[in-house]
Parts: sequence; structure tokens; C-alpha cells
Amino acid sequence: MVNLKAKPFNLSNEDITWVETTIDSMTIEEKIGQLFINLGYRHDQEYLKDILEKYHIGGVRYNPNNAETIYEQNKYLQENSKIPLLIAANVESGGNGACTDGTLIGTHIQIGATKDPQYAYQLGYVSGVEGAAIGCNWSFAPVVDINYNWRNPVTMTRCFSDKPEVVLDMSEAYFKGICKSGFAAAMKHFPGDGVDERDHHLLTSVNTLSCEEWDQTYGKVYHGMIEAGVHSVMIGHIKLPAYSRRLNPNLTDAEILPATLSPELVTGLLRDKLGFNGLVLTDASAMLGLTSAMKRSDILPHTIAAGCDMFLFFNDPEEDFSFMMDGYKNGIITEQRLTDALKRILGLKASLGLHNKQRAGTLVPPISALSVIGCETHKAIAREVADQSITLVKQTRAELPLKPETHRRIMLYVLGDDLVFFGQKQQGVKDIIVEELEKVGFEVTLFVPQTAQIAQVKQESAENKQAPVAVQRFKREKVSIFTNSFDAVILFANVQEFAQANYARIKWSSPMSSEIPWYVTSLPTVFVSLHNPFHLYDVPMVKTYINAYAPTRTVIQETIKKILGESSFKGQCEVDAFCGLWDTRI
Repeated sequence: MVNLKAKPFNLSNEDITWVETTIDSMTIEEKIGQLFINLGYRHDQEYLKDILEKYHIGGVRYNPNNAETIYEQNKYLQENSKIPLLIAANVESGGNGACTDGTLIGTHIQIGATKDPQYAYQLGYVSGVEGAAIGCNWSFAPVVDINYNWRNPVTMTRCFSDKPEVVLDMSEAYFKGICKSGFAAAMKHFPGDGVDERDHHLLTSVNTLSCEEWDQTYGKVYHGMIEAGVHSVMIGHIKLPAYSRRLNPNLTDAEILPATLSPELVTGLLRDKLGFNGLVLTDASAMLGLTSAMKRSDILPHTIAAGCDMFLFFNDPEEDFSFMMDGYKNGIITEQRLTDALKRILGLKASLGLHNKQRAGTLVPPISALSVIGCETHKAIAREVADQSITLVKQTRAELPLKPETHRRIMLYVLGDDLVFFGQKQQGVKDIIVEELEKVGFEVTLFVPQTAQIAQVKQESAENKQAPVAVQRFKREKVSIFTNSFDAVILFANVQEFAQANYARIKWSSPMSSEIPWYVTSLPTVFVSLHNPFHLYDVPMVKTYINAYAPTRTVIQETIKKILGESSFKGQCEVDAFCGLWDTRI
């Protein structure tokens, strides 16, 4: 059972009295409601009022929007909720995870490349300060996964390193930074992503390490963070067969469940063996790693029975609430398990002082606090992180620097246009790259794939109500025309397949298309990855390869400075960017 006087709660007798009397005063509907973290699809008061009054939610994470919209949402929620809410944000990379105009400080892999935990601290601190300004109080970060498998499409930029000790150092620093702003933190994704190459958004992935291997890697990280006092743990839809079998030798292969549904892993490993006393929540409940395990009517109560305290996201609020209530009435969720979960939920709220802030009317700060969002101080930190992290992974031919004085005419290829973080689509990255290259004096020709040309012609023909003009496909030109027209080639890749495919690899616009790097033997060629740090696997022929880790204007600007030779490369990649191959190093 929970000990509210011990870490991570550290509650006083007065705080514990509030927790216990609040639970005693609740109806069963209110108790069941506290188990849910709602995904806020809308920000209008009619929707928010309905969710609060019908389902009595314990927490919320919301769809992204600008700071003022989220501020007004959170203000309404806290002013109209009987019990103060945990309001979470995915601030893995900075304040941009709390609101679209927040500051992206750096992805986890980018912070790892600085080799300096002070930047992980700054990431946590800025994330918390900007999140708190709009009324958030809970971070779904740090990510404490370990990047063991370069093929994994989830972990590529969301891990600090492929070394447990580095992951722990950076995670502890992030935790200290975000705690300074009054936030709680949820480390994720227990029992650990990064071994399997598959995405647990799309299926139940598997951590195949032995118990001994897990203890020395993921176990080391989790134990260290628990000792540091981390408040909560997000459970991934990931199987850990070795420990499931050790803790329950009678399990058949078919009975081994994702951690979210596994009492062996949540209660046996996390609670009993590692001694975690804090709050446990599930990962998103729409992910196939969970939904394919059993019927949804069984999933909801069985996650709580397994030892999770909160359930992340309704599918349909009315139906899911009913499923959870039925699980309680049918005894899947025992009275003791429900009470224990409620004590942890309210205990976390009390540890943040939410009950006292509710009395004082300070759950959400004054609107003047929004001035910190995207402020110049935070932007300066983001620029410093970019400068310190961008990595020259490979240069086996002297092609840098490229300057307008010597290589004015640039052929530019951009793979993946949208700047996307957790569904936040912003300005196309192609436009930013062209603007920044031209700003420093390059003459840029942006490659337009023939598929895009054909679509444009069709659109223009439709708008003008004319028959479509024929476009010649797969037209080749003389190599000499290409080499006489350009002085160098720069290729930027922003390839992201988050929660959409079990890979994040380069896909060229057409078979044997002209943007494929045939030109590396003819012109100086620089390849820059703005996301996946493992693209050398697909382009081993390039001689100059840069990992920049995030598709932001700041990162692009700092990368161009380094291509120009105006700034040195300082970053050191915290993963094997060569993917274990010999030919990627040539």
C-alpha cells in the first residue's frame, strides 16, 4: 500500500488528512472518474463543462494550441473542477509541448549530443516554466528509454543515448529542472522501449532482454530515477517476457501481456522489486499495443487491477466510464486497489500543493505569466543547445566549408516537408531552408519531384477548367548540364513516421528519381538529417553527413553557419549513427 509520508509524496499529516477526507466524501462515480486522464479534443467551455460534470476526471492532457487558448482552457477547468486537476503536457523537447508558441529547446537525442547535463536541466526548467505559465503541472517526460535498436521509429530522437548511464544522468538533470518550476514528472515508457524495432502504437512491442541484462540497463535507470524521487511512471504497451516468466512461472506465452495489463511487471517488478511508491499511469489507450491485447471492456479495469492508478484517454467517455464502473462492480477492481489508486492520485496533487492553491485561487497564474512563453531568454538557450549539439558524423572527403563565394549555386533536395511535433504542423521546413540559405547569399534551386509537378499541373488545369497539360515523366538530362549548373548539392532529410509505420527510412519520390545521390561523385554533397540520426544506413555513399536532430529554424540556421565554416561542429552523437556497418564509414 502507498506510504504518503515517503517519497515521492512527502506529505504532512495535514496533507494526508486532506487526501483521506476528500476520498471519504466522494461518490463512487467521482472515485471512478479520478482514474481517468482525458484527452481534450476541444477547448470550448461547453465541452469542458460536460467532461467535468459527467465524468469527474482526475486529470487532462489536451490537443495543442496557442498559449492563450490553453491558458483559458486550464483556467476554466481548475475553476470548475471540484477536485483540482493534474494537467499534463508532453514537454519532452521544451515548452512547445505545452503550447504551439512555446520554445523548443531540444529533442532528447539533441540534448544527449551536447554531452552536458546542464542542457538537460535547462530543458526541464524551460519546459516547466512555460508549462506552468499556462496552468499545467505535470510533465509526460523525461523519456528514459535506451536507443538500442536504430530501426525503432519511436525512440530515434526521443532517447538521450544508447548508454544507460548517460540516460540516467540526463534524466536526473531534466527532473531537477522541471521540479524547480513546481511540476511533477512522469518518466516513460516502462519497462523500456528501444530494443524492439517495432512501434507500440501499432502493435505490442517486446523488450527481449534477460532479467540480468534488464537489471543492468533499464533497471539501472529506473532505480536511479526512483531514488531521485520521480513522481510518476508511464507504463508502455511493451512486453518483458523474461521478468513476466520469472515472476509468474506458470504463464504460457499466450498469457504474457503488455506491461500495462501485467500485475507481474507493474506490481511485482516496479512496485515490489524496484520499490516505486508513486503514481503509475498507462500510456495512451488507443495504441494497438494495448487495444489488441483484450476487449476494451476488459482492458480498462484490468489496467487498474494490474497496478496502474490512472488510465490515459477515453475512447468514448460514456462507454469507457461504464466499462471501468462495471469492472469495479464485478470485483476486477477491488475496494482496496481503488482506494490505493485514489490515495496516489490525490497524494500527487497534494504534493504539488494543488489543494492549497485551490483554496487560494492560484491554481492558474495571472495571465501576465504568459510573457515567458517563447521569450528571448529561452530562445537563446535553444540556440545554444543547437550550436552545442549539431554533429559532423562523417567527412571522408574535404567538402566543407561551402561558401557563396566558392559554391554559390546550390541544388537543394528536401525529404519530408512538414515540421511536426505531436501533431503540431507548422511552416513547411522546405520554405525555412530556402529562406535561410538565400539569406546568407546562396543561389538556391529547390528540387520539385515530378509527382508534385504533375499534381500542380492538374490543379492549375482544374482551376482554369482546361484539359490537363501532359508532363513528361522520368526525363533525364545530360550529367554535364547538371554539373555545369550547380556548384554543390545540399540534401536535408526530415523523415518522420511517428505512430504510422514500423520504420522511418528514406523514401525517394519515385524509382531511381533524380534526387537519389548519384551526384556524390560529381559535386560536393552535404547531407543533413533534421530528425532520424540513422540515415547513413540508406545513404552510405555520401561523404559529408550531419546530424542536426530537430527541424526548427534555429537548428537550420546554426547548421548553415557550420556548413559555411562560421561555427565549429561541437556535438557528439550519443548513438551509433553508422548503424554498425563498415560501408557507412567510407
